[in-house]
Amino acid sequence: MENMIDQDQQWLINSLNATLDTNQQARSFAEASLNQASVQPGFGSALSKIAANRNLPLGSRQISFYEFLLKQFIKKHWQEDDDGFEHPVVSNEEKAIIRGLLLLSLDDPHRKICTAISMAVASVASHDWPDEWPELLPFLMKLINDQSNANAVNGALRCLALLSADLDDKLVPKIIPVLFPCLHAIVSSPQIYDKPLRTKAISIVYSCTSMLGVMSGVYKLFEFLLTIVGHKKFVKAFGNSIQDLVYYSIAFMQMTEQQVHAWSMDANQYVADEDENTYSCRVSGSLLLEEIVISCGIEGVYAILNAAKQRLDESQQQRIKGSADWWRMREATLFAVSSVSEQLLEVEVSGPSGVNLGNLLEQTFTEDMAAGVHEFPFLYARMFSSIAKFSSVVNNAVIDHFLYAAIQAIGMDVPAPVKVGACRALSQLLPDTNRGIPQPHILALFSSLTELLKQASDETMHLVLETLQAALRAGHESALSIEPVISPIILNMWALHVSDPFISIDALDVLEAIKDAPGCVHPLVARVLPYLGPILNKNAPTDVVKAIYEVCFDPVVRTVLQSDDHGEMQNATQCLAALVSGGKQQLLTWGGDPGYTMRCLLDVASRLLDPDLESSGSLFVGNYILQLILHLSSQMVQHIRDLVAALVRRMQSCQIAGLRSSLLLIFARLNGLNSKAREIQGAYQIKITTTALALLLSARHVEFGNINVQGHLIKSSVGITTRSKAKVSPDQWTLMPLPAKILAVLADVLLEIQEQISEEDDQESDWEEVEAGDAEIEQDLLYSTGTTSYTRPSNGYLDAMAKAFNEDDDDGCDDDLLSAADPLNEINLANYLTNFFREFSKGDRPLFDHLCQSLTQAQKKAVQMVVGR
Repeated sequence: MENMIDQDQQWLINSLNATLDTNQQARSFAEASLNQASVQPGFGSALSKIAANRNLPLGSRQISFYEFLLKQFIKKHWQEDDDGFEHPVVSNEEKAIIRGLLLLSLDDPHRKICTAISMAVASVASHDWPDEWPELLPFLMKLINDQSNANAVNGALRCLALLSADLDDKLVPKIIPVLFPCLHAIVSSPQIYDKPLRTKAISIVYSCTSMLGVMSGVYKLFEFLLTIVGHKKFVKAFGNSIQDLVYYSIAFMQMTEQQVHAWSMDANQYVADEDENTYSCRVSGSLLLEEIVISCGIEGVYAILNAAKQRLDESQQQRIKGSADWWRMREATLFAVSSVSEQLLEVEVSGPSGVNLGNLLEQTFTEDMAAGVHEFPFLYARMFSSIAKFSSVVNNAVIDHFLYAAIQAIGMDVPAPVKVGACRALSQLLPDTNRGIPQPHILALFSSLTELLKQASDETMHLVLETLQAALRAGHESALSIEPVISPIILNMWALHVSDPFISIDALDVLEAIKDAPGCVHPLVARVLPYLGPILNKNAPTDVVKAIYEVCFDPVVRTVLQSDDHGEMQNATQCLAALVSGGKQQLLTWGGDPGYTMRCLLDVASRLLDPDLESSGSLFVGNYILQLILHLSSQMVQHIRDLVAALVRRMQSCQIAGLRSSLLLIFARLNGLNSKAREIQGAYQIKITTTALALLLSARHVEFGNINVQGHLIKSSVGITTRSKAKVSPDQWTLMPLPAKILAVLADVLLEIQEQISEEDDQESDWEEVEAGDAEIEQDLLYSTGTTSYTRPSNGYLDAMAKAFNEDDDDGCDDDLLSAADPLNEINLANYLTNFFREFSKGDRPLFDHLCQSLTQAQKKAVQMVVGR
């Protein structure tokens, strides 16, 4: 399959990703652009290519399948006689391309993508199969028979499971002879196929046989009734029989044996079927009830209440008589009223029906709370989810009972559907409860949800994360004790699913809830920061950088401004540098107030450059300020003078050589060279340091003269200095002002370069040739900047500069933020120093003459040669 991405596909990918943007304007613009593009020929095939391209991020492919290909494009443009059809119709040629791409993608290893592909295939098949798509069934049979490819078998079975719901009594007899032998081979081969695959095969068999009987007629009946109820003229034909219609509809909404079996074996399928509203009698019945309320208004609401009470009373009588299936009708009734909960809650008081919704539900819940959770798991699951929807009309005592029952169920050995229902109840009840939950209960809930999260799949993960977020906000006072356990799990989950926009957003919501809990922000930030930098450094997409910014920016800034822990400050500084590097100018707009964001960034720089702060806390300030200069240069221009003053004060009190080196690099950037430095060993860092020192001296800052550094070595003894003598009488140095020291260092660099080319007889002639730019000598000069002359006693400044850059540099993470393509590397160092000394002597002759007094005779001679004195 062709995976190359052309310009149009890249535009399409960017537009799809923009539909998830938190900015409303960006999202609306992307949706409008896609709607316009959807009427152009080739849009559907382009969308399918993106969805089928396994080299693209999972999030982009999900959006392509779920939101556009399945929900919009196929439904709107595939079949002209569809209710939701919009012109133009897809051409036959493009349909063939899309069908082919869908089939080739059925063996996708990602479960969500596989489900989406299967749904798209089923949607297309409802129009084209078998007449216009005869190759569909043979292709699915080929996949099912491929024992070497479990993903192919899984995809084909998912597709068939969806297709089987649309089979009629004409198609089923034709496909059973071909299909059933394949399904039998799967069911009877546990050594080859795992339990979920065998269960899915059984469900297909059940669906096919069911379609041959009564269920086929039921689906058609619901479709017919929806058509009748949806027209005001026809609905009058029911007259006073609307309640009877509801009454009988609830009976068809009971769980089938196949559903009980499938959902008992696979809780993920239970969640998926409930959330995605896959086609079934239950879904058709709930749609009919909604249509009744819309068409009949208050009379429809009363009809539903009366029919529900009648069914609940009858099921209670069946229970008393000892019927084993009494719970089915009860569960179906709760499912029915829950499907129209919003409409029913608008009529909270008794009407002409005499049925009070709150009293009816309280009585039902009270009667059923004593039922065994293991014997009737689906009834318990339905009660949990129903009480959450109707909490506003149910007695507080009943709510409290189910609230604590749900907390207990999460941690108990109960059937999985019960845990699903308990999560649904807690995720909705906890945010609304005003009563404090005792700490032992909330701590037990935290622990249970954490364990449940470890077992969750893609389908259940969203539900567990949503419940955990609600629990954290409800029990925020107790969150601090569980933070060390929950945070690492959520962080790991977020990192694993960072490309999945749905799971990653849920994980970030949980982290935000932890952050908001008292006392949790600092330990959370300390835990998060070491991992954010590497994630951001690896060419993270802008949307990922933005998501991290929205959760972490304020806490990270507070960490730098308030923390006294140097490790935390270092991690926070690196994180902010990475955010600025990844977000660039856009970062200022993400918080809504660019001025506030910029002030926060400057406050951080001010704290880190505080001369009273220990050097260890400021260790990474150099890289941080470099990112501000590189990516926010227009905002930083007005602060240059203050920045220079702060840098000088910080250098004066600095105790770490690596910090001093990083601060020197900043002066090189302040020259206006829009470059990105990369600290590498050799000639390059020598050029960086030399130009930085020259720029520092050129600034002529008044405070430079107040900084004293080591000057010349004072011989403490005569003769050979042994180790024992050195311990007793260590070397001593004179003190000299920083400007004089810088000039001496630059003079030594110049002197060493001159000595490297002094092999020619006419030194002055050679030097003039250097200035003229002779290519051969320039090559020698470039070599000379990376070596040191040993023809005379020397301080070895060139080697010392190279060595300084390697001190305290144990990891190279910061290098990833900077580009190796730096214009400074193109500088001819000899020409640069020549021009510097000439300009500096002309710009401030008295200062130049004063500083030259501190130079040695050799240094003075080297400077005089280029200045021409």
